[in-house]
Amino acid sequence: MLAPVNFAQLLFPDFSLILCGWLLCRYTALDRTVWEQVEALVYYFLFPVLLFQSIMKSPLDVGSTSSLMAAGLLLGTSGIAMAYALPHLPGLKRYIDAREHASSAQVAFRFNSFIALALAERIAGAQGLLLIAVLIGVCVPLFNIGAVWPMARHAQTGFLGALLRNPLVIATATGMAANLLGFRVPGWVAPTLDRIGAASIALGLMAAGAGLQFSSLAQSKALTVSVLAIRHLLTPLVALGIVHALGLDAAQASVLLLFSAMPTASSCYVLASRMGYNGAYVAGLVTLSTLLGMVSLPFALGVLRP
Repeated sequence: MLAPVNFAQLLFPDFSLILCGWLLCRYTALDRTVWEQVEALVYYFLFPVLLFQSIMKSPLDVGSTSSLMAAGLLLGTSGIAMAYALPHLPGLKRYIDAREHASSAQVAFRFNSFIALALAERIAGAQGLLLIAVLIGVCVPLFNIGAVWPMARHAQTGFLGALLRNPLVIATATGMAANLLGFRVPGWVAPTLDRIGAASIALGLMAAGAGLQFSSLAQSKALTVSVLAIRHLLTPLVALGIVHALGLDAAQASVLLLFSAMPTASSCYVLASRMGYNGAYVAGLVTLSTLLGMVSLPFALGVLRP
C-alpha cells in the first residue's frame, strides 16, 4: 500500500532553487560570469560525487532484482529510442533543429535521482529505497551514454573520446563496477559524500535557473512538446506495459512507475552547457519538467498503478 504523498510539496524545493538562481543572476552582482564557474564545479566534481555515492549506497543483488533490472533497461532503451526518433518522424522533422535536438534529447529519458530516492523511501520505505537504487545503478550509465552520444555526434568531436572524458559517465561506470565488486564507502567518509551530493543538487538547480531563458522554449515549440510528452506521458505508459509483460510484483511495479514519471535530471542543463550547446533552452526544459512532475507522478502512481 502506497503512502499518500504531496507531490507539489515534494517538488517545490527544486522549483524554488531554480527560481532563486534566476533571481540572483538577473538582479544581483552574481551574474553569468559567476554561474559559469558554478557550472564547472558542479559538472566536474559535485555531480560525479553524487552519482557515485547514489550507486554505492546499496548493494546490487542481481539475483533477486533481475526482473526489475531488465524492466529498467527496457524502459530506458525505449525512452532513448523515442527521443532519438523525433527528428526522423514525418510530421515533426521539419520543425526540429538538429542542434537543439542533440542537446535536449536527454531531457526525455534522464531523471532526477534526488527526487527519485526521496519519493521511493516515502512510498515504500527501505525496500523502495533499495529498488530505486537498483534502477539508478543499471540505468544511469545507459542514460549518460545516451545523453552524450547525440551531442558528440553532432559536434563531430568523437563519441568514444567524449564518453571517456565525461565526468558523469566516469563516475557512474566506476560506481557500478565498485558496487558489483563488493566495495563499500567507509562509514566515516559517507557523510562527507552525502553533503557534497546535496550541494550538487542545490547548485545544479540554481545554475539551471541562472541560465534560464523562456524565449528559447517558444522558438522550438514542437521539440519542447515532444520531449516533455515522452518524459511525462509516453514513458509512464511504456512502464505500465513492461510491468504487465514481466509480471513485476507490487513493490517493483510501483517503483518502476515512479521511476518512469520523474522530472528530468537537473544535470541536463549543466551537461548541455559544458558541451557547448544552448544551455538556456535545456534549462527551460528542466524547469517545465519539474512542474510537470506534479502531474505525471500522480498519474503514474494513482491512475496507472495496477
